[in-house]
Amino acid sequence: MWKAATTARCCWSWIFREILKHADTIPCRGRYYPPSLIVRLVGILRADDIRPCKKQISCDWIEFLWKEGMIMKLRDLFGQGRTVFSCEVFPPKKDAPVDSIYKTLDGLKDIRPDFISVTFGAGGSQVNQTTREIASLIENRYHIPAMAHLTCVAAGKEDVDQLLADLKADGVENVLALRGDVNPDYPPKTDFRYASELVSYIRARGDFGVSAACYPEGHIESPDLVSDIRRLKEKVDAGAQHLVSQLFFDNEDFFRFLERARIAGINVPIEAGIMPVLSRNSIQRMVSMCGASLPSKLTRILARYGDHPEALREAGIAYAIDQIADLIAGGVEGIHLYTMNNPDVARQIAGSIDSIRNV
Repeated sequence: MWKAATTARCCWSWIFREILKHADTIPCRGRYYPPSLIVRLVGILRADDIRPCKKQISCDWIEFLWKEGMIMKLRDLFGQGRTVFSCEVFPPKKDAPVDSIYKTLDGLKDIRPDFISVTFGAGGSQVNQTTREIASLIENRYHIPAMAHLTCVAAGKEDVDQLLADLKADGVENVLALRGDVNPDYPPKTDFRYASELVSYIRARGDFGVSAACYPEGHIESPDLVSDIRRLKEKVDAGAQHLVSQLFFDNEDFFRFLERARIAGINVPIEAGIMPVLSRNSIQRMVSMCGASLPSKLTRILARYGDHPEALREAGIAYAIDQIADLIAGGVEGIHLYTMNNPDVARQIAGSIDSIRNV
């Protein structure tokens, strides 16, 4: 069996099907590897297709897979003939137990996203730990690939080292490196000035898949769009393998950004970040913080339905679905849905685009 696997290295689907035949858990040197995670990462079978038995396989198989790069990073989800669909969640508020996130994740698992990212904010070690716990939960309970956020302003080198070690121990292989927004209630850490420095640091400390953020309309602090693309190129050159965009509401802004990025030699997969508009006040606050613009079509929706929550919810979801359909038609590689921990909205959107993203 080992010889066959070694000599047939181009036939990876055979290897993964063999894993499914022989294991429902893959313990190795203190780590837990769910076969469903491995299979989902290469898109061979869905989690609910698995028919596990109660056997286990040896550490040699795991070492073989690691050496051959077969426990894949998120970048490997792209280029498989379908549009990647992922979701973002955030940790519960400080006064809420971490297991309150179960309701959100229980709702999201049914739409089977390709991965779920978990935000990371200022607030000290407890916040950092919560991000890690939720990412581990996504990987090991829900068997969905997780991407943990890390920010320069909330993590120094010691914090990053510890969190990376914890994530690795939990089987979380993917990290989104961000500069982050300064919280006036917490002094920012200063070991990393820019996201590119954090990307480089993470890449030098383990075989993590490292992603970074991008800004279709330019970062709010960037002097111009050319400078913004240069900074983005620095992140990719530092080792970012996949990019997730900030929210935007005019698809032409994203398509123009994508053209600039490709001209600049940025050739990693780029996902479009979509946030459904469910509240006039919250979206106005959000765009004031990040600098995203509101096209006239959306301002008309806000003006007409802003004082009618149910109507705005329907119109906002319809607007997001329309955005996504147009983006996929334009060849976007992935859609990253900012769920705001609202699984019902995520399910409605995912159900409306299921056929679209598989064409």
